[in-house]
Amino acid sequence: MNTIRSTWIGWGTLIVAGGGAYLLAKRSINADKAARHEADMKRRQMSQSLEQSSRTSALNGLHRKADHAGSPSTEASHDPAPTNHPPNNTSSEAEAQSKYEAAVPYRAKKGDRFS
Repeated sequence: MNTIRSTWIGWGTLIVAGGGAYLLAKRSINADKAARHEADMKRRQMSQSLEQSSRTSALNGLHRKADHAGSPSTEASHDPAPTNHPPNNTSSEAEAQSKYEAAVPYRAKKGDRFS
């Protein structure tokens, strides 16, 4: 039969065992987090050093790229897309169309479409 003393001893051992398991698990989890953080920092440092080396080689003129994606102002001046220029007089303003507008407007066919 359980006495008050045995109940207290049982709960005490359960709490001590749970606390010990918590501490061991916390140490293990913190060690895993530290290892992941260190690996992530090494990976970031490696990518930054690669970026730095590519920047210095590009600045030294070793290889120039025609890609201006990093600078919108230079990208706009090298636009290969055709553009329509604004009309010179008022009569041609009515005739001006965008490059996406059809030359001839769509006309639906008249008649019975179900036969």
